[in-house]
Amino acid sequence: MDIELPYGHARFALHLAGQTGSVGTLLPHRTQVDPVRLALAAPIGSPPLRRLVQPGQRVAIITSDITRPCPSEKLLPPLMEELSAAGVQDEDVLVVFGLGSHRKQTDAEREALVGREMYARLRCIDSDPQQTVHLGSTSRGTPIDVFEPVVRADVRIVLGNVEAHYFAGYSGGAKAIVPGVCSTDTISANHSLMVDPRAQAGDLDDNPVRLDLEEGAALVGIDFMLNVILDEEKNILVAAAGDPTTAHRWLCRVLEAVSMTPVSQLADLVIVGSGGYPKDMNMYQAQKGLDNAAPAVKPGGQIIWVAQCQEGLGHHTFEQWMVGVAPEKILERIQSEFVLGGHKAAAIARVLRKARVLLVSDIPADLVRGCSMEPYADLDTALEAALARCPKDPQILVIPDGASVMLKVK
Repeated sequence: MDIELPYGHARFALHLAGQTGSVGTLLPHRTQVDPVRLALAAPIGSPPLRRLVQPGQRVAIITSDITRPCPSEKLLPPLMEELSAAGVQDEDVLVVFGLGSHRKQTDAEREALVGREMYARLRCIDSDPQQTVHLGSTSRGTPIDVFEPVVRADVRIVLGNVEAHYFAGYSGGAKAIVPGVCSTDTISANHSLMVDPRAQAGDLDDNPVRLDLEEGAALVGIDFMLNVILDEEKNILVAAAGDPTTAHRWLCRVLEAVSMTPVSQLADLVIVGSGGYPKDMNMYQAQKGLDNAAPAVKPGGQIIWVAQCQEGLGHHTFEQWMVGVAPEKILERIQSEFVLGGHKAAAIARVLRKARVLLVSDIPADLVRGCSMEPYADLDTALEAALARCPKDPQILVIPDGASVMLKVK
């Protein structure tokens, strides 16, 4: 059996020829559709966008930065058709990349995200966590400080892709605003709610992180949403437009229906990729693939994690929490001291407490060992090492794109 796993901009070939035991592969079950203009023509819980805006209004379109696979270059052209039909001029439109706590982007990265034509037509800027307006606090005490140009806009439109999120339930929707274009204080306060056991992938109705961010985004207001579901090749499968809560919930239900994959038997060895670039650009981002795969491995089992991580660990605080610190100490610390960046270390520590992790990446071996993982430069060597520790006739599960699979353990 030959299986390919994304690795940065390339792929690793996994060869399991002659392997005894059971080998399974989990892939998202999805149907190809042509969705974006259909979604804009038939929005959910909202009139069409062209009926919501007026000529002369300032429009802010908030979309994802380079760390997310949101296909902004495919969403902006039909969206601009709607705005143009309403009489909105290009000079009144501002595209804002929600950086959250991520690094600033280069001009080339911003152009690549929206495409050459849109980049030439529209003003495109990164959000700045230092340039915010305080709008109040949520009922859970999160201060809501939003990027000033977003607050000053007359109309706010959010773009995004919906996938399972390990503590916000799902990505997308109001998450473009909170934490996307907020201050560090807002992000840290909202993310600190992840220690609640209800803050988990697939949970929306009582998830404190999701409810808090939606309450916070309502303080500034979102006029229209356009979100999509992507396949493992980053093609658009389904789109929803309209009300940022109603349309988002519909899309989450669709994602669950087409992507929820049952796991009837836990595996001795799980081999998981994080979906390639940009999902595996660094360990900080690639973590989501590892987290999604963890429910499928037996306690005490092994996970081969395939993530290029060309930018290394990707976050200074995350690195401080991870390197040279035992997983149990990380988990103890996050309960008493929530720190942005440390939350990702705690998520990985939970996996390390359950299973041995063999990381195939570009990260220097000593740094990987410092993160309590085994370093490997290629998949074949990692597989050989893992199989040597497996029981006879092991149960093996391969998940090429862990970031796109939602597992349900029976």
